[in-house]
Amino acid sequence: MPSPRIKEAFEAMRRQGRPGLVLYVTTGFPDMKTTLNLVPALEGAGADLVELGVPFSDPLADGATIQNASFRALAQGVTLKGCLEAVAALRRGGVGIPLILMGYYNPILALGMEEFVRRCGECGVDGLIVPDLPPEECGPLKEAAVAKDIDLICLLAPTSTDRRIAEACATASGFIYCVSLAGVTGAREQVSEEGLRLVERVRRHTKLPIAVGFGISNREHVEAVGRYAEATVVGSALVNVVDKAAPGQALADAVRFVTELKGEAKPKARGGP
Repeated sequence: MPSPRIKEAFEAMRRQGRPGLVLYVTTGFPDMKTTLNLVPALEGAGADLVELGVPFSDPLADGATIQNASFRALAQGVTLKGCLEAVAALRRGGVGIPLILMGYYNPILALGMEEFVRRCGECGVDGLIVPDLPPEECGPLKEAAVAKDIDLICLLAPTSTDRRIAEACATASGFIYCVSLAGVTGAREQVSEEGLRLVERVRRHTKLPIAVGFGISNREHVEAVGRYAEATVVGSALVNVVDKAAPGQALADAVRFVTELKGEAKPKARGGP
Protein backbone atom coordinates (compact mmCIF):
# COMPACT_ATOMS: atom_id res chain seq x y z
CA MET A 1 0.00 0.00 0.00
CA PRO A 2 1.26 3.53 -0.74
CA SER A 3 1.70 6.07 2.05
CA PRO A 4 -1.73 7.60 2.66
CA ARG A 5 -0.23 10.95 3.65
CA ILE A 6 1.85 11.28 0.46
CA LYS A 7 -1.09 10.20 -1.69
CA GLU A 8 -3.40 12.72 -0.04
CA ALA A 9 -0.82 15.52 -0.31
CA PHE A 10 -0.60 15.14 -4.09
CA GLU A 11 -4.37 14.73 -4.42
CA ALA A 12 -4.79 18.02 -2.53
CA MET A 13 -2.38 19.77 -4.92
CA ARG A 14 -4.36 18.45 -7.86
CA ARG A 15 -7.71 19.54 -6.39
CA GLN A 16 -6.34 23.00 -5.69
CA GLY A 17 -4.77 23.29 -9.13
CA ARG A 18 -1.32 24.23 -7.89
CA PRO A 19 2.18 22.80 -7.88
CA GLY A 20 3.44 21.44 -4.58
CA LEU A 21 6.50 22.45 -2.57
CA VAL A 22 8.81 19.84 -1.08
CA LEU A 23 11.43 21.21 1.32
CA TYR A 24 14.66 19.56 2.41
CA VAL A 25 16.10 19.96 5.91
CA THR A 26 19.33 18.38 7.15
CA THR A 27 18.32 16.75 10.42
CA GLY A 28 20.27 18.19 13.33
CA PHE A 29 21.54 21.26 11.48
CA PRO A 30 22.47 23.64 12.90
CA ASP A 31 21.21 21.66 15.90
CA MET A 32 18.39 19.26 16.66
CA LYS A 33 16.33 21.87 18.52
CA THR A 34 16.25 24.00 15.37
CA THR A 35 15.12 21.03 13.28
CA LEU A 36 12.29 20.25 15.68
CA ASN A 37 11.10 23.85 15.53
CA LEU A 38 11.81 24.40 11.84
CA VAL A 39 9.69 21.58 10.41
CA PRO A 40 6.43 22.78 12.06
CA ALA A 41 7.27 26.32 10.93
CA LEU A 42 7.72 25.10 7.35
CA GLU A 43 4.40 23.25 7.54
CA GLY A 44 2.73 26.44 8.74
CA ALA A 45 4.34 28.39 5.88
CA GLY A 46 2.80 26.03 3.33
CA ALA A 47 5.25 23.18 2.76
CA ASP A 48 3.44 20.17 1.29
CA LEU A 49 6.11 17.60 2.17
CA VAL A 50 9.40 17.74 4.07
CA GLU A 51 12.51 15.68 3.39
CA LEU A 52 14.61 15.06 6.47
CA GLY A 53 18.18 14.46 5.39
CA VAL A 54 20.07 11.84 7.38
CA PRO A 55 23.63 13.13 7.91
CA PHE A 56 26.25 10.87 6.34
CA SER A 57 30.02 11.07 6.03
CA ASP A 58 30.08 10.48 2.24
CA PRO A 59 26.97 12.11 0.73
CA LEU A 60 27.79 11.40 -2.92
CA ALA A 61 24.68 13.09 -4.36
CA ASP A 62 25.08 16.30 -2.36
CA GLY A 63 27.00 19.47 -3.05
CA ALA A 64 29.01 21.67 -0.71
CA THR A 65 26.04 23.20 1.14
CA ILE A 66 24.48 19.94 2.27
CA GLN A 67 27.88 18.30 2.76
CA ASN A 68 28.73 21.07 5.22
CA ALA A 69 25.38 20.76 6.99
CA SER A 70 25.82 16.98 7.28
CA PHE A 71 29.35 17.39 8.63
CA ARG A 72 28.20 19.81 11.30
CA ALA A 73 25.27 17.58 12.30
CA LEU A 74 27.55 14.54 12.52
CA ALA A 75 29.96 16.52 14.69
CA GLN A 76 27.10 16.95 17.16
CA GLY A 77 26.46 13.23 17.23
CA VAL A 78 23.37 13.06 15.01
CA THR A 79 22.73 9.48 13.88
CA LEU A 80 20.10 7.59 11.94
CA LYS A 81 18.50 6.61 15.25
CA GLY A 82 18.45 10.27 16.22
CA CYS A 83 16.73 11.13 12.95
CA LEU A 84 14.04 8.54 13.62
CA GLU A 85 13.57 9.94 17.12
CA ALA A 86 13.20 13.39 15.57
CA VAL A 87 10.40 12.15 13.31
CA ALA A 88 8.62 10.66 16.33
CA ALA A 89 8.98 13.94 18.20
CA LEU A 90 7.62 15.92 15.24
CA ARG A 91 4.57 13.64 15.04
CA ARG A 92 3.98 13.97 18.77
CA GLY A 93 4.14 17.72 18.29
CA GLY A 94 1.35 17.61 15.72
CA VAL A 95 3.16 17.72 12.38
CA GLY A 96 0.75 16.20 9.86
CA ILE A 97 2.39 16.64 6.46
CA PRO A 98 4.34 13.76 4.88
CA LEU A 99 7.86 13.31 6.24
CA ILE A 100 10.43 11.60 4.03
CA LEU A 101 13.82 10.36 5.17
CA MET A 102 16.53 10.97 2.58
CA GLY A 103 19.74 9.14 3.35
CA TYR A 104 22.35 6.69 2.17
CA TYR A 105 22.26 2.92 2.45
CA ASN A 106 25.20 2.24 4.79
CA PRO A 107 23.51 3.56 7.96
CA ILE A 108 20.41 1.52 7.09
CA LEU A 109 22.49 -1.64 6.74
CA ALA A 110 24.33 -0.87 9.98
CA LEU A 111 21.05 -0.56 11.88
CA GLY A 112 19.52 -3.51 10.05
CA MET A 113 17.01 -3.11 7.25
CA GLU A 114 14.09 -4.80 9.01
CA GLU A 115 14.76 -2.87 12.23
CA PHE A 116 15.05 0.37 10.28
CA VAL A 117 11.74 -0.09 8.48
CA ARG A 118 10.02 -1.18 11.71
CA ARG A 119 11.16 2.00 13.43
CA CYS A 120 10.14 4.10 10.42
CA GLY A 121 6.64 2.69 10.65
CA GLU A 122 6.41 3.28 14.38
CA CYS A 123 7.60 6.89 14.33
CA GLY A 124 5.62 8.13 11.30
CA VAL A 125 7.96 8.13 8.29
CA ASP A 126 5.98 8.24 5.03
CA GLY A 127 8.68 7.76 2.43
CA LEU A 128 12.32 6.89 1.83
CA ILE A 129 14.82 8.26 -0.68
CA VAL A 130 18.08 6.31 -0.85
CA PRO A 131 20.28 7.90 -3.53
CA ASP A 132 22.87 5.12 -3.66
CA LEU A 133 20.41 2.21 -3.87
CA PRO A 134 19.81 1.30 -7.54
CA PRO A 135 16.40 -0.05 -8.66
CA GLU A 136 17.73 -3.53 -9.37
CA GLU A 137 18.91 -3.84 -5.76
CA CYS A 138 16.02 -2.18 -3.93
CA GLY A 139 13.69 -5.22 -3.79
CA PRO A 140 14.19 -6.19 -0.13
CA LEU A 141 13.88 -2.62 1.15
CA LYS A 142 10.86 -1.91 -1.03
CA GLU A 143 9.09 -5.08 0.14
CA ALA A 144 9.72 -4.24 3.78
CA ALA A 145 8.69 -0.61 3.32
CA VAL A 146 5.49 -1.35 1.42
CA ALA A 147 4.41 -3.67 4.23
CA LYS A 148 4.48 -0.60 6.52
CA ASP A 149 2.73 1.73 4.02
CA ILE A 150 6.03 3.55 3.38
CA ASP A 151 6.88 4.70 -0.14
CA LEU A 152 10.27 4.03 -1.68
CA ILE A 153 10.86 7.02 -3.94
CA CYS A 154 13.26 6.71 -6.85
CA LEU A 155 15.63 9.30 -8.28
CA LEU A 156 16.05 9.75 -12.04
CA ALA A 157 18.53 12.01 -13.82
CA PRO A 158 18.80 13.47 -17.34
CA THR A 159 21.46 10.82 -18.03
CA SER A 160 18.98 7.99 -17.26
CA THR A 161 18.24 5.85 -20.31
CA ASP A 162 14.65 5.07 -21.28
CA ARG A 163 15.21 1.50 -20.12
CA ARG A 164 16.49 2.74 -16.77
CA ILE A 165 13.52 5.07 -16.43
CA ALA A 166 11.11 2.22 -17.11
CA GLU A 167 12.83 -0.04 -14.56
CA ALA A 168 12.84 2.66 -11.88
CA CYS A 169 9.21 3.61 -12.46
CA ALA A 170 8.18 -0.03 -12.15
CA THR A 171 9.57 -0.18 -8.60
CA ALA A 172 8.73 3.34 -7.40
CA SER A 173 5.83 4.48 -5.25
CA GLY A 174 4.66 7.81 -3.87
CA PHE A 175 6.19 10.03 -6.53
CA ILE A 176 9.14 10.16 -8.90
CA TYR A 177 12.00 12.50 -8.00
CA CYS A 178 13.51 13.93 -11.18
CA VAL A 179 16.98 15.38 -10.75
CA SER A 180 17.09 18.47 -12.93
CA LEU A 181 20.74 18.18 -13.92
CA ALA A 182 23.72 15.86 -14.08
CA GLY A 183 25.54 16.75 -10.89
CA VAL A 184 25.07 17.24 -7.16
CA THR A 185 22.67 19.30 -5.08
CA GLY A 186 23.17 23.06 -4.87
CA ALA A 187 21.42 26.30 -5.81
CA ARG A 188 21.76 27.40 -9.47
CA GLU A 189 20.87 30.50 -11.46
CA GLN A 190 18.63 28.77 -14.01
CA VAL A 191 16.30 25.78 -14.13
CA SER A 192 17.89 23.12 -16.30
CA GLU A 193 16.13 22.54 -19.62
CA GLU A 194 17.36 18.95 -19.61
CA GLY A 195 15.58 18.44 -16.31
CA LEU A 196 12.29 19.61 -17.82
CA ARG A 197 12.80 17.31 -20.80
CA LEU A 198 13.37 14.48 -18.33
CA VAL A 199 9.88 15.04 -16.89
CA GLU A 200 8.39 14.48 -20.34
CA ARG A 201 10.39 11.25 -20.75
CA VAL A 202 9.37 9.94 -17.32
CA ARG A 203 5.65 10.56 -17.95
CA ARG A 204 5.71 7.94 -20.68
CA HIS A 205 6.43 5.29 -18.05
CA THR A 206 4.36 6.21 -14.99
CA LYS A 207 1.20 7.83 -13.71
CA LEU A 208 2.83 8.75 -10.42
CA PRO A 209 3.28 12.45 -9.60
CA ILE A 210 6.65 13.95 -10.50
CA ALA A 211 8.76 16.29 -8.38
CA VAL A 212 11.79 18.14 -9.73
CA GLY A 213 14.76 19.07 -7.56
CA PHE A 214 18.47 20.02 -7.54
CA GLY A 215 19.28 23.64 -8.33
CA ILE A 216 15.89 25.17 -7.40
CA SER A 217 16.41 28.36 -5.41
CA ASN A 218 13.76 31.03 -6.09
CA ARG A 219 10.15 31.72 -6.99
CA GLU A 220 10.88 31.94 -10.72
CA HIS A 221 12.35 28.43 -10.62
CA VAL A 222 9.29 27.12 -8.78
CA GLU A 223 6.98 28.71 -11.35
CA ALA A 224 8.97 27.24 -14.24
CA VAL A 225 8.97 23.72 -12.78
CA GLY A 226 5.28 23.99 -11.86
CA ARG A 227 4.37 24.20 -15.54
CA TYR A 228 5.69 20.67 -16.08
CA ALA A 229 5.72 18.77 -12.78
CA GLU A 230 3.44 18.28 -9.79
CA ALA A 231 5.97 19.56 -7.25
CA THR A 232 9.29 21.33 -6.79
CA VAL A 233 11.99 20.27 -4.32
CA VAL A 234 14.05 22.99 -2.65
CA GLY A 235 17.00 21.93 -0.52
CA SER A 236 20.35 23.69 -0.62
CA ALA A 237 18.79 27.15 -0.94
CA LEU A 238 16.80 26.60 2.26
CA VAL A 239 19.79 25.14 4.08
CA ASN A 240 21.73 28.27 3.06
CA VAL A 241 19.01 30.50 4.52
CA VAL A 242 19.18 28.66 7.84
CA ASP A 243 22.98 28.69 7.82
CA LYS A 244 23.26 32.43 7.18
CA ALA A 245 20.54 33.51 9.62
CA ALA A 246 21.48 35.73 12.51
CA PRO A 247 21.20 34.15 15.97
CA GLY A 248 17.56 33.48 16.78
CA GLN A 249 16.38 34.35 13.25
CA ALA A 250 16.59 30.98 11.46
CA LEU A 251 12.87 30.17 11.74
CA ALA A 252 11.70 33.62 10.69
CA ASP A 253 14.11 33.74 7.76
CA ALA A 254 13.10 30.24 6.63
CA VAL A 255 9.38 31.10 6.78
CA ARG A 256 10.00 34.31 4.83
CA PHE A 257 11.93 32.35 2.20
CA VAL A 258 9.16 29.75 1.82
CA THR A 259 6.56 32.50 1.51
CA GLU A 260 8.62 34.02 -1.30
CA LEU A 261 8.93 30.64 -3.01
CA LYS A 262 5.19 30.06 -2.96
CA GLY A 263 4.15 33.55 -4.06
CA GLU A 264 0.88 33.66 -5.99
CA ALA A 265 2.07 31.53 -8.90
CA LYS A 266 -0.50 29.50 -10.78
CA PRO A 267 0.60 26.45 -12.78
CA LYS A 268 0.04 26.39 -16.51
CA ALA A 269 -0.94 23.35 -18.53
CA ARG A 270 1.78 20.76 -18.12
CA GLY A 271 3.67 19.48 -21.10
CA GLY A 272 7.09 19.22 -22.68
CA PRO A 273 9.56 22.09 -22.64
